[in-house]
Amino acid sequence: MIEIFAYEFMQSALAAGIIASVLCGVIGIYVILNRIVFIGGGIAHTAFGGIGLGYLLGMDPLVFAVLFSVAAALGIGAISDRSRVSEDTAIGVFWAAGMSLGIVFVSLSHGRAPDLFDYLFGNILAVSWSDVTLISVLTLGMLVLVALLYKDLLILSFDSSYGEAVGLPVRELRLLLLCMVALSVVVLIKIVGIILVIALLTIPGAIGRQHARSIKRIMALSILLGASFVLVGLIVSYKLDIPSGATIILAASGTFFASTILAR
Repeated sequence: MIEIFAYEFMQSALAAGIIASVLCGVIGIYVILNRIVFIGGGIAHTAFGGIGLGYLLGMDPLVFAVLFSVAAALGIGAISDRSRVSEDTAIGVFWAAGMSLGIVFVSLSHGRAPDLFDYLFGNILAVSWSDVTLISVLTLGMLVLVALLYKDLLILSFDSSYGEAVGLPVRELRLLLLCMVALSVVVLIKIVGIILVIALLTIPGAIGRQHARSIKRIMALSILLGASFVLVGLIVSYKLDIPSGATIILAASGTFFASTILAR
């Protein structure tokens, strides 16, 4: 079993998966507590527009995915806060617009999108060491932000009205959290793809919340679970020659269902 990690592409895949597990374990719990799971889905699908634009311009698609994701996060947050449009409506509009733009841009690129399937469904085995470096930098930035704003984010997650009463910039904090989710989504796109982003961002935290009380313990358990799902998914997908991203999510989903039954 260990011999499969003698290959360099398996080593980079495992490293990327473990780093992503740390990111998901920390950010995912805030996604769950603030009930913004589907915002993550809307951001992920909007990022497809950036990926398509990157292919059209012959540049790195992930750079444009970051721009589109952050723009979607800020747009959804601003529209839902300052207009009569509901949050789920704003998510739906950005979701549809991003996917449509991506399709148009890809069609205009005249076939220069050979690995588009990887962005939709993920291919962790195609992650390079330069991707691992980028994922590490983004994850480190997220961890620093969470450490600096730990108490503020807790107040935002549990009682935003109290936060406003004590003078916290609740609206700005929420927009910042959405931007953090957007950057996390971009990291996960390379690993599990746009379609499966929500699962890896929320399932470890959902399981952790069933078995731990404090936020820090939930985060720690979520990180361990995420890393375990990545390890199991890589081994099983290698042995059975099936897609790695989907296998990782299936391992996570199966554990969630089993955990839910036991938690009852």
